Amino acid sequence: MSSHHSMDRKDLWIEKGTSHYARATIALFIVGFSTFSLIYAVQPLLPELAATFHVSPSVSALSLSVTTGALAISILLAGAASELMQRRTIMFWCMLAASGAHIACAFSTTWPTLLVWRTLEGLTLGGVPAVAMAYLAEEIHPNALGRAMGLYIGGTAFGAMMGRVGVGVLCAVGSWRLALTVVGILDVSATLIFWFLLPHSRNFIPQKQFVVTHHIRCWREHLARSTMLLLFLMGFLALGINVTMFNYLTFRLESAPFNWSQGSISALFLVYLIGAWASATAGRLTERWSRGRILQASLLVMGAGIVLTLTSHPAIILLGIVGQTIGFFATHSIASSWVGRSAENAKGHASSLYLLSYYMGSSILGATGGWFWSHTGWSGVVAFCLSLLACGLVATARLRMTEQGV
Repeated sequence: MSSHHSMDRKDLWIEKGTSHYARATIALFIVGFSTFSLIYAVQPLLPELAATFHVSPSVSALSLSVTTGALAISILLAGAASELMQRRTIMFWCMLAASGAHIACAFSTTWPTLLVWRTLEGLTLGGVPAVAMAYLAEEIHPNALGRAMGLYIGGTAFGAMMGRVGVGVLCAVGSWRLALTVVGILDVSATLIFWFLLPHSRNFIPQKQFVVTHHIRCWREHLARSTMLLLFLMGFLALGINVTMFNYLTFRLESAPFNWSQGSISALFLVYLIGAWASATAGRLTERWSRGRILQASLLVMGAGIVLTLTSHPAIILLGIVGQTIGFFATHSIASSWVGRSAENAKGHASSLYLLSYYMGSSILGATGGWFWSHTGWSGVVAFCLSLLACGLVATARLRMTEQGV
């Protein structure tokens, strides 16, 4: 086994209320912030990129889809490779390399060049999310894992928001190239802070060599469990819906009758602050009620928010986006911590499979949503997202049965 947990050696766990817990949660919050600010910085810039490189809205969305697609593939490999090296070291170098690739994007003069850099960015970032989740599952006491995972997801929400809002402001006063450069430099600084904060692993025992059959066996064991498959599906659907909504809402709001400016569209992503709260809150709620019940409620809130965006009234659209965002982050927080608790061993492999599904949802469903936007408008996008949500509710019903031992 690649990692070792000993329930009778309480000193190995990082307990809530200790200095190590504070350092670990802050460091992993920074990890989430850095990763997602890099991934999603281009999302509010899609109209700008479409105009600069003379491409269609669905093609401009590839600047996000290629990153999340490469990230999905890389995560699977990184989850296996992380069994050979200290998790802290892997996350540090991957974040540093990704920040460099992000800065290089700002100097791209052709559309294919930008997509190449964005692909490389996704590949290097693959060493972060699965490893971060595995670190939490291995090092944090199980009783505090839900809250710690919620704080990490909160960091991803804050990073996603700051990446989007920050580039919008910088683009308004300068250019999209300046915006991407500044985000990359800030994330280099965040990476250095992370390195000095995160405690070394105490429950992780690295493998001495890379054995392909071992990793295949670990993946197969997780994929053979119906609970895991349902949780992987939840990640796929949740991020796919969220990315689809935000991708094409930017195009809807910049056109008549709304005619929002670039700065106003970017400010829309401030709702991610509520997402950070939602993920942390969902983690706490699972300490009082069943995970399945909170997951089901999160999906229903998400669906209600999606429906509200059908209106042409800006205030109600904003309320709908708030609801959709709360539901999304709560869903992701619960599903990801559920994966960590369900995996009895090879937690890095379990996390990587969940995140593979999660980011493939962004890449596949986010790009597919472009077809609905181009052919059926916003009502088609909403119908597409609600159909995906219905699948999620069916999966959640089955998860609740599994949780209750039915």
